[in-house]
Amino acid sequence: MRAMVLHHPGEPLRLEERPDPDPAAGELLVRVEACAVCRTDLHVVDGELPQARLPIVPGHEIVGRVLRLGAGVRDWRIGQRVGIPWLGHTCGHCSYCMAQRENLCDAPVFTGYGRDGGFATHVTADADFCLPLDLPQDAVHAAPLLCAGLIGWRALRAAGSQAMRIGIYGFGAAAHLVAQVAMHEKREVHAFTRPGDAAGQSFARSLGVAWAGGSDQAPSDPLDAAIIFAPVGALVPTALRAVRKGGRVVCAGIHMSDIPAFPYRLLWEERELVSVANLTRHDARSFLGFAASVPLRVETTPYPLDAANVALDDLRAGRLQGAAVLVP
Repeated sequence: MRAMVLHHPGEPLRLEERPDPDPAAGELLVRVEACAVCRTDLHVVDGELPQARLPIVPGHEIVGRVLRLGAGVRDWRIGQRVGIPWLGHTCGHCSYCMAQRENLCDAPVFTGYGRDGGFATHVTADADFCLPLDLPQDAVHAAPLLCAGLIGWRALRAAGSQAMRIGIYGFGAAAHLVAQVAMHEKREVHAFTRPGDAAGQSFARSLGVAWAGGSDQAPSDPLDAAIIFAPVGALVPTALRAVRKGGRVVCAGIHMSDIPAFPYRLLWEERELVSVANLTRHDARSFLGFAASVPLRVETTPYPLDAANVALDDLRAGRLQGAAVLVP
């Protein structure tokens, strides 16, 4: 097998040849067909997330086919289409797991962070955390659904079912998918991009959003809720200014720059500031069921596996619309 491997944070990934892995008991061996590149991968590579297992193969938006079954695996078959997400394993017995909040497990294992991920030709994964895929999209266009779609889905649910006027700050892979979900639910979407990003705003309008502009602009009327995907802490007070009394701001990223001090009046009047963390298998089943029945436009830029560093650079520089996807 071939894999792009991170040995030290801040250094480029290295292309390596490795023996094909054997699935352990309870695992699948999967031939990777496509793996999308997430901003979380960028945080791992840039050393912004602590305690990554090194060396590590990044990548957690994986679409592939089952090649082999580990001992004890019963619910999968050779050749079956499979998705492998960020949540790779949970303990199953901590208070969070017992309360159906496995996304907050005290001892989780994350794909591409605590175990090798999908920037490779082959990967092993815990069969209980793999997702059967029955989607109309090909592998390249299905891969971004495995994190960008899932975290967007969870963030929209966190915004609340009564939030019909939604602002989205940072219009990348997750935002362009969740915007479509929100519009399908008859919500009004306002897209906030980097100031001056005319291409990003045009892209948002092409999806049918009600308004698109820079994050330095205020909405014409207060928002019911805002979702922040951009890892920019300064957007938190900006979004709080934009929501109505009783409105909610959802921080949807795994990492964000420091939030600057802001006056209490921005939070007053029962505005709420919340975060979403990871995902649950229930989130995945719910969203993938939705995506199987509602056509989503998934914007992608494919790269060969050995161009993973180029894809990461393009993501870091904001040169992408939608998602970068590695194709082994």
